[in-house]
Amino acid sequence: MSHAQLGQLFTELKKAFRNEEEDKCKLLLAQLKIALVQNGLLPPSPNASKTDLGVAREILEVGAFFSIRSRDVPSFDRYYSQLQTFYDDYRQVLPPSPREHPVRGLQLIRLLTQNRIADFHTALEGLPISSEQVAADEYLSHPVRLERWLMEGSYAKVWSAREDAPTDEYEFFVDELMGTIRNEIASCEEAAYDSLPLKDAATLLFFTNQSELLRFAEGRRWHVDLTGGRITFAKTGEDTQEIPKEKLIAQSLIYARELEAIV
Repeated sequence: MSHAQLGQLFTELKKAFRNEEEDKCKLLLAQLKIALVQNGLLPPSPNASKTDLGVAREILEVGAFFSIRSRDVPSFDRYYSQLQTFYDDYRQVLPPSPREHPVRGLQLIRLLTQNRIADFHTALEGLPISSEQVAADEYLSHPVRLERWLMEGSYAKVWSAREDAPTDEYEFFVDELMGTIRNEIASCEEAAYDSLPLKDAATLLFFTNQSELLRFAEGRRWHVDLTGGRITFAKTGEDTQEIPKEKLIAQSLIYARELEAIV
């Protein structure tokens, strides 16, 4: 595919992306990625021009945002992996991209949804800007605040952060993060209580309506009594397993006699 055809397809992609034409975006992105490979831009060739490199970077950025709109997280991971080469290796060659910080911010929240806290801090420390610049940037400071609230256990602040998301794509990942948080809270509830009123369980899990709570409860195999308005938590086999006390005592006595004989 010629450079002229590549540019024409890219123009069509930007238009389709603005108009939220999902099927057309998907088709154009597939064609453009093939064209990038054919033109030595994916991965980028050392002989590629700045203009072509900039176009390739922008195509991948649109692909990353489109992946989130399509709820295709593995696709976002692939786009981000490809973009890292442009962001890191060609930083001194290409002018700054206005989409870089939004994309990097999304990746940081993505790591939080996977509970990869160590990788989160590694990625944060690897950013080519100072901590003061991170704090002043709306896209990068958002995941930093989320991580701090997670460590504090301030889940209500994480929940409210959805309303302060700098882009719609951020809202998607905050929702994903709330799913991780809900499972952590649910495990604590199962360990601490035998049952809870439906209303209390919904409040603790940040559900705004009963149908969401019931779907979540079904996934956790909880027993729901709608008439009594109560949830009974399912216990795992480990929770009900009886401890073999007599066997442990006998084994301890054997160890004690052997130790005495040695001494």
